[in-house]
Amino acid sequence: MEVPEIQSWLFQVEPLEGESLSHFLGRFRRTNDLTATGLGKAAGLGGVIARWEKFRFNPPPSRQQLEALAKVVGVNADRLAQMLPPAGVGMKMEPIRLCAACYVESPCHKIEWQLKVTQGCARHNLSLLSECPNCGARFKVPAVWVDGWCQRCFLTFADMVKHQKSIDY
Repeated sequence: MEVPEIQSWLFQVEPLEGESLSHFLGRFRRTNDLTATGLGKAAGLGGVIARWEKFRFNPPPSRQQLEALAKVVGVNADRLAQMLPPAGVGMKMEPIRLCAACYVESPCHKIEWQLKVTQGCARHNLSLLSECPNCGARFKVPAVWVDGWCQRCFLTFADMVKHQKSIDY
């Protein structure tokens, strides 16, 4: 199946400011009832979508791959590139980290939270969470975040804000 045949029925999803590619791909797939494999086939990228959702960017997505994905998701390849870690900046694939206060303001996973240089949220002067403060479960990859809560005990990310510690920069 060629991409132009599919595009006519796909719903567009606007990326959010600072959103990680993992979170965006999950939102796009859910909106369009697609699996990672289905999106990969539509873009001619195969299984690479599932890797990207898990922050496995080794090797980093090529310009050609981003352009192929852009045709399917309706988002400019340059904008998709902004959802990746900056070149030369180390990234943590695990644990998945979260600033619950940021999530309340804009419900998405921010790529900056996964960068090794990020020690906390500079916007709120709060530590990042890497597990649910209620049950201790590690956060799942952002591609599967649907309702903004712990997938084990259902504590909302909004309720997690009070568990974030203040940090000084």
